[in-house]
Amino acid sequence: MTNDESLIRALIDAQGAAWNRGDAEAYAERFRADGTFTNVLGDNYQGKEAFEERHAEIFRGIYRGSTVKMPIRRIYFVRPDVAIVDIDAELSGFSKVPPGIGAPDGIVRASLLQVLIKEQEEWTIAAYHNVDVKPRPPMH
Repeated sequence: MTNDESLIRALIDAQGAAWNRGDAEAYAERFRADGTFTNVLGDNYQGKEAFEERHAEIFRGIYRGSTVKMPIRRIYFVRPDVAIVDIDAELSGFSKVPPGIGAPDGIVRASLLQVLIKEQEEWTIAAYHNVDVKPRPPMH
């Protein structure tokens, strides 16, 4: 594993730990001021302030006390200073989920894609795109 892979994994681990503490400020720490965020409902937000505010809102509300697991499926370096990180996120321990989001077994599953940029030896989040993974219907 390269040093950059280790740094990226540490960033994702820190995000997971921040979520599990309900700490929106720490969750948004490495989000860029000009970053974009699309949540599981398809709502789009711009900037670090909006990213942090949205997470503070859900940590106080429907996802209060929830825990997340964020195993990395793949890290792909587009260039040495740009990485795409695919994450299979699993959220549990929530009070409810937004309408249209599935959690048949008490777990919300999401495919989370983050685009990271390296500047001055630090990785930051430029884009965060979260897609709810629904069970596939039976094939006939």
